[in-house]
Amino acid sequence: MPASSPAWVVTGPTSGFGRATALELAAHGTVILVGRNASKLTAVQAEIERRGGAATPVVADLSDIESARAAAAEVAALGMPIRGVLNNAGVMLSQPATSRQGWELAFATNHLGPLAFTDTLIPHLCAGTNVVFITSAAEDPERLAAVRTGFRGGRYISADAAARGEYVPGGSKRAGMDAYATSKQGNLAAVFSLSRQHPHLHFRAVEPGVNPGSNLGELPAPLRLVSKALAPLLTVFPHFTTSKRAGRVIATILTDTSPATGTYHDENGDPMLASKQVSDPAFSDRYIAESRELIARAVRA
Repeated sequence: MPASSPAWVVTGPTSGFGRATALELAAHGTVILVGRNASKLTAVQAEIERRGGAATPVVADLSDIESARAAAAEVAALGMPIRGVLNNAGVMLSQPATSRQGWELAFATNHLGPLAFTDTLIPHLCAGTNVVFITSAAEDPERLAAVRTGFRGGRYISADAAARGEYVPGGSKRAGMDAYATSKQGNLAAVFSLSRQHPHLHFRAVEPGVNPGSNLGELPAPLRLVSKALAPLLTVFPHFTTSKRAGRVIATILTDTSPATGTYHDENGDPMLASKQVSDPAFSDRYIAESRELIARAVRA
């Protein structure tokens, strides 16, 4: 495609929802693939090019603030007319782990890195650009489907506390669930807060649904294969999806030309409600302000 064709930025594009969305977006312009594994990025690029599209890889580790900021600068330096940004990269961990900055890894990967990436890229985005964050209904303590699987909603105290792996008491008994729900609440806070701060851009959140075949968690390879085989059968149940189906929904929201901003969409692309906590502007603005201060301290260090 010509250099002037629209560009679409996708983080975490080598598997699951990210890969499926990247393949869908290839019909709309050049896809900028941002991920940490160079060989996997090259494989997705080759697949897009086999289909007649164009793609450009950018190697970055979104859990590392310096790498996330450098990746955004590299994307901007490409000089392509960016029409949409998808913050999709994410992890859900059952064992403790930390980022390069020493922060709890899920919080760093799912929230701090994407926020730093987006903030660095925003000055280079033209009016009307869509910025989409993949989030999760696990952040809502009143979402029964999430509660039944063990989640107890986002349990944010402060950015510093979350970076240490500390949350409001009384949370999930399952390791990693409070970290995941809290970090995903940060994605929603970003959409709501940034939509107020940057009205010339369109910020949207998507809860893509439950995909048993996703590489998000830590299932052994044989179980992932079984899960992927079963995923299409499970879509008869509410909230279940497949990567391909989710990719179509996410791509539709990302390429939508309406002025909608600060919106939240379910696995079908329909409007959905966030938790009462993150829907409070004072809370979401505090969440983002504290996160930015934590990032700034790391950059200054």
